[in-house]
Amino acid sequence: MKKFILLIAVKVLALSALIGVVVYTMMPAGAAELKPFDGATPALRLNTLQGEAVDLEQYKGKLVMVQFWATYCTPCRIEMPSMNRLQTKLGENFVILAVDMGEEAAEVQQFVDEVKPEFTILMDEDGSALAEWKVFAAPATFIVDPAGKIQYTMFGATEWDSDEMVVELQALMQRDLSITRTTSKND
Repeated sequence: MKKFILLIAVKVLALSALIGVVVYTMMPAGAAELKPFDGATPALRLNTLQGEAVDLEQYKGKLVMVQFWATYCTPCRIEMPSMNRLQTKLGENFVILAVDMGEEAAEVQQFVDEVKPEFTILMDEDGSALAEWKVFAAPATFIVDPAGKIQYTMFGATEWDSDEMVVELQALMQRDLSITRTTSKND
């Protein structure tokens, strides 16, 4: 009887993963999925998986992707390689802060070892950032401009390194960097 229940559980998990892959691959990729955001940017102060303190404020002057994700989220797992590629394409003025949604460090470390994200993993162990950022699903992504204001949000996965997305994010970086330079000259 235990083997039968275990077999059913494995089949349910496999079916869930397959459904996640199918839904993800049917989604259109691109900047059209980014929704303009008009509101305050919540604070984000968390520790990395290695225990180092990180504050969103320390990244002012850079374009920042804040993404809330979980190890059990199939679309999160699938899109992370495209996030690695996006980070490479956008260079040093772009940062990804991937916030795990309340899971144990060992579980997250195992995921990191398998998927190999090349960006900062933050731990929201008590769910406080999740609540402050009003996140209700994974993945939930926020694009924060170099001035520290959320410009776009997106719920769901995408192919982050698509040409359309890269162009949109580069334009946001250039716009905000030129505003920053102009403001600095006038001070």
